[in-house]
Amino acid sequence: MSKFIRALTRESVIYPLAAILLGLIFGAIIMLIGGYNPVIAYKSLVIQVFGSSYDIGETIRAVTPLILTGLSVAFAFRSGLFNIGAEGQFMIGMTVATWVGIQWDLPIVVHALVAMILGGIAAGLWGAIAGYLKAKRGVNEVITTIMLNWTALYLSNYIIGFMLEKGQQRTTYLPESAWITSPWFASLFGNSRIHLGIFIALIGALVFYIILWKTKQGYELRAVGHNADAAEYAGMNVGRNIVKAMFISGIFAGLAGTFEVLGVFHYQTIAASSLGYGFDGIAVSLLGMNNPLGVVLAAALFGSLSYGAAGMSFGADVPPEIIRIVIGSIIFFVAAQGIVRWLLIPFYAKRKKEKVL
Repeated sequence: MSKFIRALTRESVIYPLAAILLGLIFGAIIMLIGGYNPVIAYKSLVIQVFGSSYDIGETIRAVTPLILTGLSVAFAFRSGLFNIGAEGQFMIGMTVATWVGIQWDLPIVVHALVAMILGGIAAGLWGAIAGYLKAKRGVNEVITTIMLNWTALYLSNYIIGFMLEKGQQRTTYLPESAWITSPWFASLFGNSRIHLGIFIALIGALVFYIILWKTKQGYELRAVGHNADAAEYAGMNVGRNIVKAMFISGIFAGLAGTFEVLGVFHYQTIAASSLGYGFDGIAVSLLGMNNPLGVVLAAALFGSLSYGAAGMSFGADVPPEIIRIVIGSIIFFVAAQGIVRWLLIPFYAKRKKEKVL
């Protein structure tokens, strides 16, 4: 048991923390090269994130979609699949929720709930397309999900442009019956754009854990992910589990999209390019080690860095793109754990020597 705890701590906590620290150091070096003061920059970032109740609310708002897109990528990975299509599934979920919000006249609460559910299911079915092609035709899901990202983007733009456009390349505002905002809750955070989706995102992390580790279906999904041939030999339907995994993965990403339109903007615009939430979800999943708790913590970090970038820009005159360098560096060190292990060798060697003495 003690060996397990030590391994768990090293793999799940120490290495990600070391990667974060190295990423921040690398970002500081880049700032110094560019003639900026990294101490002032990081101080401005912290003030931007925690400076007021409004800023805290906006940070939580930025974290919410990253939790769900991170869970989307992590769920597929735990099932042996690479879901690079969370971005497209995000767009489908958002567009369907917008459609239901504008076109359907439903009572308050029910309206938002129906829009959220249908948006999530539509995104799940969108993800299941890649799962079906993988299961029945052997098509690599990385290729199909990437191509489906672009398909989802242009399909969403078509629906908005030819069916829902109000003018200025955006839809009309959704009725308040379809909103998932709470004035009382927002008032606790300086009337920021925080919404009730944060609670659903956290529940989603719990559902992730329950499905994969507490159900028979989750055992099959993980078994297929570890070894599809052995799972098939044991009598499991590999193809069906692949489709299910991509469907559930798509639901997580789709819910992230529905929350952005139902909880933050209350309308949808024609997008010239991808919004980036799905691709950030890949980074969140990597840093979180595809663990639901790790994904929540990684999303909190990435959301804080993204929102705090504005503080760096105003407080230290540092370009906000620097924060992308920091995030990219963190992901690099997470992916290249051999470097992190090598850098931590003196630390572990010292501890081992102290125990011997």
